[in-house]
Formats: sequence, C-alpha cells, structure tokens
Amino acid sequence: MKKVVLDQLRETFYEERLPNGLLIRVIPRPDFAKTYSFFATDFGSIDTKFTMDGKVYETPAGVAHYLEHKLFDMPDGNVMQQFSALGGSPNAFTGYSMTAYHVESTENWRENLELLLRYVSTPYFTEESVEKERGIIAQEIRMYEDSSGSRMYENLFAALYQHHPIRVPIAGTVESIQDITAQTLYDCHKAFYDPSNMMLCVAGPVDPELVVESARNILPKTPGGVGGRDYGPAEPLTAEKMARVEQNMEVSMPGFTVAFRCDTPKTGADILRQELVGDLAAELLVGESTAFYTKLYEDGLIDCDFSAGYEGVKTLGMLSIGGDSNEPERVVDAVLKEAERLGREGADEALFQRLKRSAFGRRIRELDSFENICYRMCQSTFEGAFYYDFPDLYRSITLDETVRMIRDTVVPQRAALSLIYPNAKG
Repeated sequence: MKKVVLDQLRETFYEERLPNGLLIRVIPRPDFAKTYSFFATDFGSIDTKFTMDGKVYETPAGVAHYLEHKLFDMPDGNVMQQFSALGGSPNAFTGYSMTAYHVESTENWRENLELLLRYVSTPYFTEESVEKERGIIAQEIRMYEDSSGSRMYENLFAALYQHHPIRVPIAGTVESIQDITAQTLYDCHKAFYDPSNMMLCVAGPVDPELVVESARNILPKTPGGVGGRDYGPAEPLTAEKMARVEQNMEVSMPGFTVAFRCDTPKTGADILRQELVGDLAAELLVGESTAFYTKLYEDGLIDCDFSAGYEGVKTLGMLSIGGDSNEPERVVDAVLKEAERLGREGADEALFQRLKRSAFGRRIRELDSFENICYRMCQSTFEGAFYYDFPDLYRSITLDETVRMIRDTVVPQRAALSLIYPNAKG
C-alpha cells in the first residue's frame, strides 16, 4: 500500500486501488478503541436517469433510498442480527449524490468489516420483500412531510431549480415508490454498486494490509460497467425575479430559508475550493462575528438558530441562509442590501482573516471524528478532489474572491425563498 504522510496536518493514511477499481484508504489509529468502516457508492437520489449497456433507464424517485433499505436483507436473513452477534453497530444513509454504509465496533473489527463488504455487494431482492418494505418507507416519507425542516428544504429546491432531480425528496414520494420493483433495485445495484464506483474508508486500530486483504477476498476481482448519468440540461443561473414558495404547518413561529444559485466549477479541485469560498462568503455576509448579524439579533429579527453556508451537489451549488423569524421577508431584504453593500464597499481584511482561521480550525477539528474523516474523503473523491488539499486552498483564498462571490451570487435573480408559517388559529 502507498503510505501518505501529511506533515502539516500530522495525519497519515494508507491508500490502494484494487484491480476492480475500488479505492481504499485506511487511517490507522492504534491508540483508539473504536474502528469505523465506511463503504460508499457514488450514487444518490438524483441518479434516477442513466444509461447502461446501451439502454436508457428512468427509475422512480426514491430508488436509491429504497435500495439502501433492502440491501440489509441477505439470502440467510437480515444482517442486523449478524452485526449484533459481532458487537458491531451498523447504519446507512442516502444523500442526493452518495449512499453510504458504515459500522462501528470495539471488537471483531475485521469480521464486522467483512460482513459490511459482503452485504453491500450482495443484492438479494424478492418481489415479496420489496412489497413489504413499501409501507415502511411510505411511513418514513409521511414523517418527513410532517417535518417543517424537511418541507422547507424540499420546497426550496423545487423553487430554486426547474427540472434537476434534486427537486424531488431523497426518499421519493408515496406515489413514486409504488413503481419500484425488485428488478429496479437490481438494475441500480448493477449500474452503481460496482467497486470502480465505490470507496472504502477505514479508521481505527487496524492493520491496513488486512483491510485490503478482506476487500480482495470478498469483492469482485474485476470492474464492471458504471451507469452514465443524465441530469438533464443545465439549469439557468438567473430568473426574472426571486422564486417563492410558502406553506402552513404546525409550527410555533415562521421559519425561512433563502438560497442563491452559484456558478458550479467542473473540476474536482475547483469544486472543493468553491465549497470553502462559499462557506467563508456566508460567514463574511451573515456570520456571528459580523456587525450585521449583531444588528439582526438585537433588532429581534433572528435568534440563535440562524445559520448560513454553502452546499454543492454534483452539477449544482448554492449559498443558503435561514432560521426562525417573525419577519422573515424583512430579514431576506436586509441580507440582499448587505450583500449589495459588501459588493460595493468591500469588507475588512482583518475580519476576513479571523474568519478564515476559524473556518480552518473547524476543518482541523473534524479530523478527530472518524465519521467526518471518512465522509469527507469519499465525498471529495467522488467529486474528483483530494480533501486534504484544504489547508493549501484556504491559504490561497482571498478577500476579493470571497466578496466577489457575495456580489455576484446574493442577488434576487439567483434566489428562491422557502417560507413555513404557523397554521392559522381557528
């Protein structure tokens, strides 16, 4: 295996790419008691249309999440009981662009790892088991529909974009999952669960060579094909006016999120850079260290849950700002005016440098979390970047570059506003 030493981060990991295309990274931590194994595929809820072996597939919304649920079934039963016998704590999640399976353990780390590899790479679906799961997932979807936080973001994405599959909730809809069959799941597993489209990351008191040996023994020896994704035509960056969507729910006070479409870089390193710049732009515009934030807070327009940040998903990028407020549209108007002022007048260099040091420190502290390390490694790799480049990227980011993102991005023509209001009292 290749040993990678990152002196400035005091971090060491081992890396190997198997003949089947799987990238493996192992972070040995001999003094730790816990081992964390993270097996991810570059496949998420937005990957509903793809081409495989010359055939075009258009799958129902929610299929990636459905597949995540059903992979826990094996020919010899559900794997949860097997993990329990080994002292492992497994879980999984589906995002817009990634599905990941992971297990924590303080004993039997290799047995837990091998069970993880075996069940994720072994599709086993029957029409009966798929049908049985339908009611469980429909109940989960209804739970999301009753969550004001979930509804706010789902409404936001539907307003912000015209046709991209991010407009549809990750779990799909109660209607869309009715069309998912065992064959649908097999098709998606074949298209995206190939080792060449996946990454394995293990952190803890482990022997890197044994991790590689387990992957070699269990997974296919050679790569297969990977589906070619289709997200439709490029989304327009601007519209004539700010899009807006409003919903009433059982909440105690109004909540809002406003998001602004960002230019999206095409190369991996630039995607990572834009994430870092975007987070700094959000901090410089409305972060807790700014006089603007203080004024909003003292005027009673926002509370401590107010937040802002950058999110990137494949071909999309956005700056989002939101929280609870009795006057959400007044907050949004103030944000737009502050962005225009910053774009015109610039910002204080000393404040920017403090914000940059703080953001860098947060990234460093994330390295203490196995879950964060593994997630970040896989996410950046699937985007074509190397996550540990972030220290050099931070050093090269300038105040002018950050202000330019605010000036060009935080404008009504790039925005959508999602509002949740309390139900009217009868």
